[in-house]
Amino acid sequence: MSQKTYRTSDLARAVGIHPNTVMRYIDWGLIPPVERTPAGYRIYTQRHLDCLRLARLVYSSYYPGKALRASATGMIESAVADDWSGAVDQACQHLATVETEIERAESTVKLLENWANRSGEQQRSDHSRSYTIGQACEILDVTHDVLRNWERNGLIRIPRNPANGYRCIGETELERLRIIRLLSHAGYSMMAMLRMFIQFDRGDTRNLRQVLDTPDPGEDVYMAADRWLTVLYAQKDHSIQILNFIKEIIQQNQMHNPE
Repeated sequence: MSQKTYRTSDLARAVGIHPNTVMRYIDWGLIPPVERTPAGYRIYTQRHLDCLRLARLVYSSYYPGKALRASATGMIESAVADDWSGAVDQACQHLATVETEIERAESTVKLLENWANRSGEQQRSDHSRSYTIGQACEILDVTHDVLRNWERNGLIRIPRNPANGYRCIGETELERLRIIRLLSHAGYSMMAMLRMFIQFDRGDTRNLRQVLDTPDPGEDVYMAADRWLTVLYAQKDHSIQILNFIKEIIQQNQMHNPE
């Protein structure tokens, strides 16, 4: 039985895009090279349609971070090379990366909540130990510019020695800086942290997790990291959808091409 073929307009209609967009996908290498008839018309097969659908599914989501973008690209590259088992491997790796990011983001929130719960006691504790900005940077493994940027953006107010004007970082400030560093490394944006600390500094330690993940209506521009947990959990659902789609393609190929 001859293989079913498609025209450019057929592929475009199947995925709901303009025919010119199909051409761009060919130019970008998102679907395999296309053969032509003697008259010069392009001939597409089911493989082209499968790759086009996969590319549309993969790129319907935002991928924060290099690792996630790399595995997303890897799925399509494997499919274009007709290596669907490789695409499954890439999809599984992608899902594992998302789950790792979720675990890190959630564990950081728990550390934040523990810190917030004991903050009142900590602020009343001994302040005899103090650090220079250089010492604090060495302890936190950050540069002076990073620490100053946190201060400049309102995440922390570092007191100064009235005698010489130098920053004087106590244990309370150092613990807060540790939390800022953890949140930053876990993917939370500066704006998300600022929202949370504004509430915290008002003495309200309730629902800090929700505040981190809920942009204020007055914020003009939202980034993925402004609602990091929501983005990650949506990405997990999307990753599972992609993985299931690739597995369905493999099953269909096995049915149509039994060994």
